[in-house]
Amino acid sequence: MVLCNKSKIKRKPILITLAIPVACIAAGIIIYYYYSKTEEIPIVPEKEIEYYSGKLVPFSDGNFLATLDEEPDLKIIDNIPVLSGEKALYPVYASFVQAVYPEHHNYRTADILLPYNYYFRNEYSAYEYLWEGKIDILFCMEPSETQLKYFNDNGITLKFIPIGKDALVFFVNENNTINNVSVEDIRGIYADKIKNWKKLNGQNRSIMAFHRWYYSESQKMLKRIMENELILKPQRVTDYKNFPNAIGYSLLFFLYREDEYDYLYTFPKGSEGIKMLSLNGVYPSKEAIQNNSYPFSFNFYAIYVDNDKKNKNIEPFIKWILSRQGQTLISKTGYISIKEE
Repeated sequence: MVLCNKSKIKRKPILITLAIPVACIAAGIIIYYYYSKTEEIPIVPEKEIEYYSGKLVPFSDGNFLATLDEEPDLKIIDNIPVLSGEKALYPVYASFVQAVYPEHHNYRTADILLPYNYYFRNEYSAYEYLWEGKIDILFCMEPSETQLKYFNDNGITLKFIPIGKDALVFFVNENNTINNVSVEDIRGIYADKIKNWKKLNGQNRSIMAFHRWYYSESQKMLKRIMENELILKPQRVTDYKNFPNAIGYSLLFFLYREDEYDYLYTFPKGSEGIKMLSLNGVYPSKEAIQNNSYPFSFNFYAIYVDNDKKNKNIEPFIKWILSRQGQTLISKTGYISIKEE
C-alpha cells in the first residue's frame, strides 16, 4: 500500500503559484537592466535641418550661417535668382544668400529660398519647379537617370556645375578591431550576405547594421552605392547606437564638427566612441574626398536650365560660388570645397 503525503501534494500548487510572480519580477529586473544599459549606449543621430527656427534664416539676428571675414566680390540687388535644393545643402545656399543678396528682403517668406523638404512632396517636384521656371538654381546631387531622361526627351538643356563635395562614411565602435573594409564588404553587409565580423577577420560577433530613415540623404546615397545589390532585412532603421558589434553610416557633413564653425546646434559634435572605417585602404580625409581616392566621395551641384529665358544673374552667381569666397563658405558650412579656397 502506497501512502501519499498530502502536505506535499497541497504544497505543489502553492509553489507554482509563487514561482510565476517571482519569475515575472526576475524577468522585469533583467529587462529593466538591459534597457537601462541600452539607454547608456551613445547615439549618433542625423538631425533634420531647422529651416525657419531662426538659426538658418539669412540676416536674422544671431543666426548660425557661415560668414565671410571680408566684403563679398559680388552683390545681387535685382533679378534675384530663386534657389532651392536638398535639405542637407540648405545651410550652404542660405549662406550664399546672406553673403550676396539684399538684406532688406524678408527671407522667412521663402519666395527666394524654397527648402527642398519643406515645400516639395518629393525629389521630382523640385525638378518640376526647375523646368517650369519657378526656381532658377537647384542645389543637389546628380539627378537620377529617370529625371535626366525627362529633360532629354523634352529638349531641355541642364547645366550641372560641381560646387562642393561630401562623402558617405561608415563607422563602428572604436573598440572594433576592424579598421578597413572593401567596397564589396559594405555591399555584402547591407545586402545581408555578410552577417558576422569574423568573416572580415574581426571578432566572432554578429553584425548589427543600422540604416537611416528612408528619405534621408544618407539612405539615398546608400542606395546609389549598392548598385545591383538589394538592401535586404534592415536590422535597425533609426539613429545609430554604438553597440560593440554595430556599423552605421552618414554623410560626413552630419558626423563631425572639428573647427570653430560649430554653428548648427542641431547636429552632434565629435561623435565620441566611434571610428570611421577606411574603404579599400583609403581613409575619408579631406584630401582623399577632394581627389576622389575615397570610393564614396561625390559632388554636389548647382543645376540650372540653360536657355534664353534664364535669369541673367545665374552664371555670375555660380562663378562667384566657385571663387575663393564661395568655396570658403562651403568649407565653413561643414562640407568640402571642390577645390582649395
